[in-house]
Amino acid sequence: MKSLWIDNRFVSSSGKAIPVIDPSNEETIDEVADATCEEVGRAVASSRKAQAHWWNKVSAHERGELLHEISRRVKANASKLAETLTREGGKPLRENIDELGWVANCFDYYAELGRHQRGRVIPSIEPSQLSLVLKEPYGVVAAIAPWNYPLLLMAWKVAPALAAGNAVVIKPASQTPLSTLMMSEVFDCLPPGTVNIVTGLGSTAGDALVRHPDVAMVAFTGSLETGKSIARICADSVKKCHLELGGKDAFVVAEDADLEVAARAVAWAAFLNCGQVCTSAERIYVHHTIAQEFIEKLADFTRSLVIGPGMGPDTDVGPMIGGESRKNVEAHVADAIKRGAKLVAGGKRPSHLKKGFYYEPTILADADHRMAVMRDETFGPVCPIQTYKEFDEAVELANDSIYGLGANLYTNDAKKVKKFFERVQAGTIWINDPLTDNDAGPFGGYKATGGGRELGEEGLEEFRQSKHVHWDFEQKAKPWWYPYGKKTSVKLAQAK
Repeated sequence: MKSLWIDNRFVSSSGKAIPVIDPSNEETIDEVADATCEEVGRAVASSRKAQAHWWNKVSAHERGELLHEISRRVKANASKLAETLTREGGKPLRENIDELGWVANCFDYYAELGRHQRGRVIPSIEPSQLSLVLKEPYGVVAAIAPWNYPLLLMAWKVAPALAAGNAVVIKPASQTPLSTLMMSEVFDCLPPGTVNIVTGLGSTAGDALVRHPDVAMVAFTGSLETGKSIARICADSVKKCHLELGGKDAFVVAEDADLEVAARAVAWAAFLNCGQVCTSAERIYVHHTIAQEFIEKLADFTRSLVIGPGMGPDTDVGPMIGGESRKNVEAHVADAIKRGAKLVAGGKRPSHLKKGFYYEPTILADADHRMAVMRDETFGPVCPIQTYKEFDEAVELANDSIYGLGANLYTNDAKKVKKFFERVQAGTIWINDPLTDNDAGPFGGYKATGGGRELGEEGLEEFRQSKHVHWDFEQKAKPWWYPYGKKTSVKLAQAK
């Protein structure tokens, strides 16, 4: 059983063992500990000491150099980290190699941003005064990462948190903890305790971490229901809570779109990581005049995708993370067909793969908003398509969701583009290029998606709190101090 990583070393745990399953063959790869409340407390205490005694006193320049070193180590260990990500998460190896590149870039980006942003000087009230706005860390940050992008979404929290001067306790998802534990070889360049890693279930280790009184901030990516629970716990102690929750992203294809390109774009946006991406295109709206041709092109391309184990050299779409996730997808597809949707492609488990949590990339035509597949987060390889007649209708349909993470549009009509990004309620708008991230651009959503932001300057600000310093160089009594009476009467006499 893998140990916890505290104070830059592995320590044994008395918690129960949790199996880590390879979703491509349903075999147990390894086991990790379900950290006890006491062990979580030990990790938090270690991080609190490291932050107060060392990390918060390290210069921004030195912190930046250490974050660059983390990036270099990620690159050096990318091959074995990517293989572990593939084995525990199922995602194709080439996608995980890409993920590691983004992880390294994230640490490089915040190494520089944190080095150059400490605060600002603001105008003072009097000539003898200086007013400063300082940006300070919260203290210990709990970084709770999901299973679909275990290292990337961990990095989006840890890199800015460290750049801001916080220490971090990481709690990876119980399905994909092995790659995060391997990051110990990357993080051990930091002072002991600056980053600690505890494994376990969300209901045990995760709950203990969120509730710990010395955790000053919780940064979480995951489901809406779990996010609500974390927010309630954080409210009890009024601690900072950063949430990135579900998504149900719309993808609008206008009548002037290049259908060959748009069909491939929709397939990429819908089936990347087997549809297990918070920004997956889960609602496709196609202009009625091009719908039939578009669906045919999309179906032909989808049927050409190779389904198989993530380590396969030709695999396009790997397995889902587990049986429960696949059952949810099957329920959405069944509900849609029952309510009148037409199954165009996929819709079943592949017959040639007897083991593993596979599901064929699926296309549903004639979908509408009565169906769960158009309302609830599916988080699987399903592409439901609804037609529209007027562009305003497409915008209204895109906004008809409790979520607002991202939205896509394919068109060369500038008027449509402007209307789309002005009116669609989503944190990221992609025009003619879906799901592309930018370390300098904020990522997050509107409405039930959570409201926080990762990446960009906004991502750094999430992990810092502002302090205003008002400094007068001269110790003089001020004319506006007590007593009021005499000054008030003088002013009244002058007024008369």
